[in-house]
Amino acid sequence: MVATPAQRTFDELGTPLHEVTFCVIDTETTGGSAADGGLTEIGAVKLRGGECLGTFQTLVNPGLLIPPQITMLTGITQAMVLPAPRIEQVLPSLLGFLGDAVVVGHNVRYDLGYLNAALERSGRPRLTNRWVDTCALARRLVRDEVPNCRLSTLADRLRLPHRPTHRALDDALATGDLLHVLLERAAGFGVLGLDDLLALPTLAGHPQVAKLRLTDHLPRSPGVYVFRDGGDRVLYVGKATNLRSRVRSYFSSDERRKVGQLLREVQQVDHVPCAGPLEAAVLEVRMIHRLQPRFNRQAKTWQSYAYLKLTAERFPRLSVVRAVRADGGSYLGPLPSSRAARRVAEAIHSVLPIRRCSGPPGRRLAPCAPAQIGVALCPCDGSVSEATYAVVVDRLRHCLTRDATALLAPLERRMDELAAAERFEEAADVRDRAAALTSALRRQRRFDALRRAGRTVLEVPGRGGAELAGGRLLRSWGTDGQPRLLDGVEAPEAGPGEAGRGDGHDPDDPSLPPGRDLADELACIAGWLDQEAAQVRVVHSEGGLSSPYPTLPSFEPRRAGPTRTDRR
Repeated sequence: MVATPAQRTFDELGTPLHEVTFCVIDTETTGGSAADGGLTEIGAVKLRGGECLGTFQTLVNPGLLIPPQITMLTGITQAMVLPAPRIEQVLPSLLGFLGDAVVVGHNVRYDLGYLNAALERSGRPRLTNRWVDTCALARRLVRDEVPNCRLSTLADRLRLPHRPTHRALDDALATGDLLHVLLERAAGFGVLGLDDLLALPTLAGHPQVAKLRLTDHLPRSPGVYVFRDGGDRVLYVGKATNLRSRVRSYFSSDERRKVGQLLREVQQVDHVPCAGPLEAAVLEVRMIHRLQPRFNRQAKTWQSYAYLKLTAERFPRLSVVRAVRADGGSYLGPLPSSRAARRVAEAIHSVLPIRRCSGPPGRRLAPCAPAQIGVALCPCDGSVSEATYAVVVDRLRHCLTRDATALLAPLERRMDELAAAERFEEAADVRDRAAALTSALRRQRRFDALRRAGRTVLEVPGRGGAELAGGRLLRSWGTDGQPRLLDGVEAPEAGPGEAGRGDGHDPDDPSLPPGRDLADELACIAGWLDQEAAQVRVVHSEGGLSSPYPTLPSFEPRRAGPTRTDRR
């Protein structure tokens, strides 16, 4: 059974390099691949803080004939390995010497491949140690100084104390010398901790690598980072559980099209430390809304949120609006866009005969088109009484605020009927409408529960907690137990011409849905609660966080067929 490596803590990843224990390994083999070849010699040297802590060396009987060309290269003969122990006998002592050290090697994947193959054949788990390849580091740090990055060439040009001889221990000692030289060079890129070193082979090849110096002051802890240009304007705001690692990752693994342009413009990186991931997520949202960074997609999308409104007219109808007013109407949202709101309205219209025309009741001589085809009770010709229409409206309000079964069950039946008739495209359309309605209702319920809860204190044992007020994050604390008032955490000042824009909505009015600017914060908190559901403890809540309403179904496509309704 293959062992799963333990998750590393921020402190472990950020361990200063002089405190890291490295184990440099080199192997000699019979050639070929790890699957069909054998080990003939293993050499290792353990290093920490520039000092040698010990060495390990042994010949190994590969159980195979050593090809003549390998003997010519290494000097290891069949007679030398015949009395040597088999690899199964060597592995226990090698693993004991290695421990949890960081494995180092020149083209270390080759050595690890043979060792892991031997471990698997003997019924042992593969190595889970982190590893560093000095060949990859050399290509990034000294490639312009040497004709190639072979170990022998590097040892000669860099005047290493030990020289490789194609014998395992000699090559391991030379690789250890090379590692120390490369660590000195890496310091110029701000490589001070183990996490920096592990990422360096990709970081150093980035065209904007010189700007890595902008990350030197960043801590390895949760927080929000801010990219600024030469005019002190905010370009991008992001959150991270490890600020230093996340920001430096932009110079390596992140290949999004806009990242290159962002890094070309950035001249300064600011940060705000946070007590934990929840505070970082909420503070990121607030700063994006206030500062409107040019490279943040969310800076534009939240202003496109829309609501589905059931008007307060004599004969109410559904309307897609961009703002909420205290006008007696019933609102669902905010939803991601006007298109999403219209999709929800289509789902409702396909079940309940809600009025669709907007003209004054009783002013037309003939009913509107939806009324003529029998899909709506429209009072446009004066033939529908208020009492008759009120029954439909009351049913809709009940579905939107309490139990949506009367809306979702007909959609599910219709979807199944269409699928049974092999009208798959129509069935998928009904499914999408039902999914949009269910998603909107679920989102609304989560937001309402958070806002109704009033003052709520949450705790994750051993990691801190948070205090909410009406769904907003008021304060949070980490393992030190010291509360941080989030509203008192000042975001970096806006640069020239920057300003946050809201919709003027009162976030504390419980009779109205949350404003567009509050929705993202509520979504952050709801997502955090979902993620930490197994560990979070409710210390205090004025209104409670549970929902009294029936669980909503989830409409998802079936893998082996066109549609399916799965209930969570």
